[in-house]
Amino acid sequence: MKVTFYQRKPAPGSFSLEKLFSDVRASFSDEITYKVVINRFLSRGVIRRLVNTVEAMLHQGDINHITGDVHYLSYFLRKKKTVLTILDCGAFEYLQGFKRTVFFYLWYWLPEKRVSIITVISESVKKDLLHILQCDPKKVRVVYCCISRLYKRKPKMFNQDKPIILMIGATKNKNIFRTIDALRDIRCRLNIVGNISANQKQYLKTSNIEYEIFLNLEESKMIGMYEMSDMLIFASTYEGFGLPIIEANVVGRPVVTSNISSMPEVAGNAACLVDPYDVESIRKGILKVIEDKEYRDELIESGYTNADRFRSKEISSQYEELYREMLTPKDANRLDN
Repeated sequence: MKVTFYQRKPAPGSFSLEKLFSDVRASFSDEITYKVVINRFLSRGVIRRLVNTVEAMLHQGDINHITGDVHYLSYFLRKKKTVLTILDCGAFEYLQGFKRTVFFYLWYWLPEKRVSIITVISESVKKDLLHILQCDPKKVRVVYCCISRLYKRKPKMFNQDKPIILMIGATKNKNIFRTIDALRDIRCRLNIVGNISANQKQYLKTSNIEYEIFLNLEESKMIGMYEMSDMLIFASTYEGFGLPIIEANVVGRPVVTSNISSMPEVAGNAACLVDPYDVESIRKGILKVIEDKEYRDELIESGYTNADRFRSKEISSQYEELYREMLTPKDANRLDN
């Protein structure tokens, strides 16, 4: 079976989507052969998007898989052979008026009409998408993100006197200002992976929190960030999935994350769940992990078990099953012979 993967041309520093599907493809069985088609242009402007769409037509396989963030590539592909992955619906919620209407029709309504199956990365995203689209729920399938095989268990003695707290991302949904408020007067060092704004940097300084910023890390160095940390704080207000939760689980670091959106679904019983809109709730969660060794150890052990749900082999097999479902009996016979 020949599968064509369509990927966006990534903006500088944005490679999480590409990494995800690279891990998926690495675990495919011998039944799957594939090629990866990367857009010629960034997804900006009508002409650039049109060129990307036309070029996509020239590379179709037995199955076409649009891997997210370039939904418009579906317009001219063979509908019955095309699957679209939608990672989240966060951008739609911030739009209003005419822009919201145009975005709805071009990014959701029309692509849904032009594909056979839509995959989403959590039940939470499926719920959001069905609220927006109101399409047939059977058309929308949940296939979770997978954890890279490079992440390994790495036990570490917890530094209770001055823990290193890891935070991934600094965009609005990452909730950095409330997290900073929650950390006031807690002796720690906050390691932030992400490009923080001048306002965020000033707020950290005035809050008297020791911190360090890390940018554009290769995967090996990203893994090193988890290994040197004592815990992960991920009190986001919205996530399509929340991969840092699982990455911390695998390495063996306790996690404090939000009790909304996809995060409880992903974390299971392997994280301390807090209200991301309540500074005191975030603070209590952080302190409970720092001060309660028994609870902390329980989270770490639960994390190892939780991570097994997201191993790349398991996720790859789910995609393979979905591709086979899309083949007609005639297609299947041709491929078998």
